[in-house]
Amino acid sequence: MTLKIDAIRACFEGVIPGTMATADLDGTPNISYLSQVQYVDSEHVALTYQFFNKTRQNLLVNPHALLTVIDPFTAAQYRLRLQFLRTETSGPLFESMKAKLAGIASHVGMSHVFQLRGADVFRVNALEQVPGRTLPAPPPRRNLLSALRSASDRIRPAGDLGQLLGAALDCLATEFDIGHAMALLYDDAGQRLYTLASRGYADSGVGSEIALGDGVIGVAARERTPIRISHMTSEYAYGRAIRDSAAGGPGALELAIPLPGLAESRSQMAVPMIAGARLVGVLYVESPHDLRFSYDDEDALVALAAQLALAIRLVQADAVEDAPAADSAPAQPAGEPVAVRHYPENDSVFLDDDYLIKGVAGSIFSVLVHDCVEKGRTEFSNRELRLDPRIRLPDISDNLDARLLLLSRRLADRSACVRIEKTGRGRFKLCLARPLRLADP
Repeated sequence: MTLKIDAIRACFEGVIPGTMATADLDGTPNISYLSQVQYVDSEHVALTYQFFNKTRQNLLVNPHALLTVIDPFTAAQYRLRLQFLRTETSGPLFESMKAKLAGIASHVGMSHVFQLRGADVFRVNALEQVPGRTLPAPPPRRNLLSALRSASDRIRPAGDLGQLLGAALDCLATEFDIGHAMALLYDDAGQRLYTLASRGYADSGVGSEIALGDGVIGVAARERTPIRISHMTSEYAYGRAIRDSAAGGPGALELAIPLPGLAESRSQMAVPMIAGARLVGVLYVESPHDLRFSYDDEDALVALAAQLALAIRLVQADAVEDAPAADSAPAQPAGEPVAVRHYPENDSVFLDDDYLIKGVAGSIFSVLVHDCVEKGRTEFSNRELRLDPRIRLPDISDNLDARLLLLSRRLADRSACVRIEKTGRGRFKLCLARPLRLADP
């Protein structure tokens, strides 16, 4: 049986450095250690280009090389005969290797030394195992194919977006033993991702945002490729930076909802959810342990994210056909009225002096409150909101259901005096614990 590259991917996790042998035109050999070998596909690997050293000089005149890697679990050694093809200085492969290298550099205390200049792509012309004693392979932590099948069965019946994301995060915990995760949806108009569901954190972080290209989540979204980091690195610790800034005192990021996240995340993986050519969002997982996520975990979550993206799009398509709601009698809650302030410049909303939400979700809430206070309405339909010009949805395909779910969860997180309750397919009502009062910003 011919040995395939994907069978030895454990050798590419960066636990044991590989060695690279090259030669110049005179046949003078050179040996160097490698900080990272990246699996590309069944015929190619990529190596980091960090320095213009002797290895680099040799490859430019003689593209053939011999790479030796070691399996960190069995100590088995493998030789790969390589042919240098090209160097990539941007794009998904480069960004994936850059993120992983940042984790490795931080782990060995050489963040200021390891800087990725490019991803050198090689064709693997031959692969062989080096004869010698090896250790027994450890049993797999779990069968990821079985876990993926169970997860698919559990998320398929979900009838709305909330159920869908809830089932997906539950599956990550029970089927994949991943206790810290969040799902973020993509706002195409704003070029940002916003958190809609999370598991395993003290605060849900619902409504928190990350810009396209920021941190491991933003890079995964921008490049439409999974980003996996196996060691803690401050370069990609976007969540902690934002949390620290938000805790910096009165007025600091007053409109920013802190992202959830582990204080010291040692393994991170962000997987884009893509339906067709459209970016739907990002599924993010993390762990306090180094090397928690492997290539096999990445494969499984890529498949799960793809199914989740299609399911989200189906929920969106179904929502377009919902019927409008009928008006209802005015709600008459007791107590001191709560002032609702809406700032049109960014659609941020405050309940008394407490920040609630901004953006499209803030615009929706403002419209609901106006109609509730001025017209006595408490029942609404998704369809009428989608067509309401006051909300200024970015386009007709924008995920209104996601905005409503975000608003509903944000109100619940804040224990606000108003909550949103579903009353049927595409219909909901405002439930007031205290009267609302429109206030000037």
